[in-house]
Amino acid sequence: MTTNQSSARLVKSKQRVADHGEVFTPNWMVDNMLDLVKAESERIDSRVLEPACGSGNFLVPVLRRKLATVEARYGKSDFERRHQALLALMCIYGIELLADNTVECRESLIEVFTGYLNAKPSDDWHRAAERVLAANIIQGDALSMTTAEGEPIVFPEWGYLGRGRFQRRDFRYDNLTQRASFQGTLWDHLEESEIFTPTKEFPAMTVEEIAS
Repeated sequence: MTTNQSSARLVKSKQRVADHGEVFTPNWMVDNMLDLVKAESERIDSRVLEPACGSGNFLVPVLRRKLATVEARYGKSDFERRHQALLALMCIYGIELLADNTVECRESLIEVFTGYLNAKPSDDWHRAAERVLAANIIQGDALSMTTAEGEPIVFPEWGYLGRGRFQRRDFRYDNLTQRASFQGTLWDHLEESEIFTPTKEFPAMTVEEIAS
């Protein structure tokens, strides 16, 4: 591969670089960076947010690492393997300014997830993953913390309750970013539930209910 061919994979167009500073991180660099936080990048329920996710250069490798953990721990139980795989996907978040990158990121994550489960587009697992990523991968501006429509970014906090049921609570992104500001203050001793109020809470849901 020539230098020009290699560079072309990192830049979609010179105009996009000029307008948005869009340059993609090469795979070898992504892997090296993720190895710096290896344990967290491989933990199934660690929440990973990429505030300028592009087409998924960081998030796709993170999902692959999480799914490798799923396979190692739950590979002998198809029920748990599938639900833990969905939890791994649920814990991946992204914000992207450009619409085509947002769509590409979702599609890339769907491809990895459904490939692992061998799920077809008509399956509940495929449709549930689409619903999850529609909520988790947002087109918007991470600096202003608003969507492309100018509304506050809202992210779902997913949790696995066991026995095939998931919990969802929605929080405003600008509220979530305040968590770190309470560390070392008078409010540090408080539970998060005493400070942060979800904008919406959902009853426990099965995969079929998420898909619908």
